[in-house]
Amino acid sequence: MVGDGDRQELNAETGAVLATKRREYDEDDVRVRPGKSSRPRTRTRPQHTDAQNGFVIAVDRGRYTCVLAAAAPDAPTVTAMRARELGRKSVVVGDRVGLVGDTSGAPGALARIVRIEPRRSVLRRTAEDDASTAEGRLERVVVANADQLVIVSALADPPPRTGFIDRCLVAAYDADIEPLLCLTKADLAGPETVLDYYTELELPYVLIRPDSSLDALRSLLAGRVSVLVGHSGVGKSTLVNRLVPEAERAVGTVSAIGRGRHTSTSAVALRLPAVAGLPDDPGWIVDTPGVRSFGLAHVSAESLLHGFSDLVEATVDCPANCTHTADETECALAAWVADGRADPRRLASYHRLLASRAGETDPRGATNPRDEPEHDPRGRAE
Repeated sequence: MVGDGDRQELNAETGAVLATKRREYDEDDVRVRPGKSSRPRTRTRPQHTDAQNGFVIAVDRGRYTCVLAAAAPDAPTVTAMRARELGRKSVVVGDRVGLVGDTSGAPGALARIVRIEPRRSVLRRTAEDDASTAEGRLERVVVANADQLVIVSALADPPPRTGFIDRCLVAAYDADIEPLLCLTKADLAGPETVLDYYTELELPYVLIRPDSSLDALRSLLAGRVSVLVGHSGVGKSTLVNRLVPEAERAVGTVSAIGRGRHTSTSAVALRLPAVAGLPDDPGWIVDTPGVRSFGLAHVSAESLLHGFSDLVEATVDCPANCTHTADETECALAAWVADGRADPRRLASYHRLLASRAGETDPRGATNPRDEPEHDPRGRAE
C-alpha cells in the first residue's frame, strides 16, 4: 500500500512500477487559514488632519448636535455620532470636537466626532454628598468648557435657598468657573436678605423683574459660555426665552407648596443674539434641567472651603489636620464667627456640608428651606 507521502516511478512502456520513493515536504506545502484573532493589527490611527472644529450644543441618545466653529449664526447644525476610536470618552454639551464626514447639516446627513479637545473646565455634580453611597459615586458632568456659572434663584415663590446657592458656589470654584448670582422675581420681594448673607464674598449679581431690561445681564454674558442652574420654578426657562426668543423653552408653574414644575428635560447650548453696543460675540448660554440637589461628593473636604472665602482666613489659627467640623473643639472658626468677623449662618452652612459628606445628615430633614435644597436622589430633571 502506498501512502500519500510516497511517489511511484513507472515504466513508460510496460507500466510496471520500477520504484517507490518517499516524498519530501517543505514549508511551501503547508497551507494555514488565518483565524479572526490572527489578523494583523496596527496601533496607528488616522490623524484626521482634515477634521473641522465643532462645538457640541445638545446630546440626545447617542446623537450629538454640533455647530461648526467657522459657521454663520444661521448655518444649519450638524448631527454627529461618536467614532469608535474614542473608546469610552464621553461627549457632553460644551465640548470642542473634531468632525469628519458629512458636515453639511443636510437632512439625513451624519458626521463623526473623531477628536475631543482638552477641556478648560468641567462642571460636575453628584446625586448625593456621601461618596460611600452609590448615588455619591455617580458623577454627572453638567457642561464642559463653561466660563461662568449663573445661579438663578427666585426671591419669592419659591423662596431663595442659600444652601443650594452655597453648593453651586463650591462647585463653581472647584471647576474654576466664575459665579454670577441672578435673582429673579424681584418684583415680589427685595434682595436685601440674600445679599446680606453674601456681603463678605463680593459676589456679582443681577436683579431680574418681568418688565426689567436685560442689558446688564447681556453685558455679563457677552463673549462667554455661561451655564444656568437653578431650582424648578425660579423662572430660569422664562429668562432663557427672554434672552433667546426663538428658544421656546417650556415654562412651568409653581405649586401651592412652593415647588416648581419640571420643564427643561435636557441641557442645551443656545447662541445669544447679537445686540448693538455689545462685542461681536454675544456669547452662549447653556440651559440645564432644574435640579433639586447639587451633590458635592466629587469635591474634597478641603476644597469645600473654597466656597466660603469669608471663613478661609480663620483656618490659619486652626491646629494641624483640623477637620473644621462642628464637634472640633480646637477649630478657630467658631471664635472667628463669635468675634463678628463672619456670618454665623455661613459657618452653619459649611458645617452642614461637611456633615452631609460624612453621611451624618439627610438634607431632606432640614427644617429651614433656605438652608438646604429639596433633595431628590433620583436626580429628576426639570
